[in-house]
Amino acid sequence: MLRAAALLPLLALAACGQGAGSAPERPMVTIECATDGATAFARDCKVEPVVEQGRHLLVVHHPAGGFRRLLKVDDGRGVVTADGVVPAQVAWLADGRLEVTVGSDRYRFPAKVKADAPASAPAGPDAPAKP
Repeated sequence: MLRAAALLPLLALAACGQGAGSAPERPMVTIECATDGATAFARDCKVEPVVEQGRHLLVVHHPAGGFRRLLKVDDGRGVVTADGVVPAQVAWLADGRLEVTVGSDRYRFPAKVKADAPASAPAGPDAPAKP
């Protein structure tokens, strides 16, 4: 089975402790993205790591106000869409980043890739199996 130790820095932020008193501020990391069909990447999407019912999610906030929810998986893909009908397509870049495409939105996450991770793989519950 193929595995990836993806997005560890982002998930580590979800475990950060919060001080008492005011409402906890959710940690966010800025990543490169190209949303709404843009051709060029810009470093203007914010990623919020969330743990929900034992699932590790990444909520990607778009600069125009929209967002995507991605679920971390350990099967070589890195992430899949957490909800919605549009599956994620993932590609491991040579520099170790994970490029994720969902519909007309593209994201580049900092990630570490284990040696047995695939160069690219479809992601999502309805993604076709590779031959």
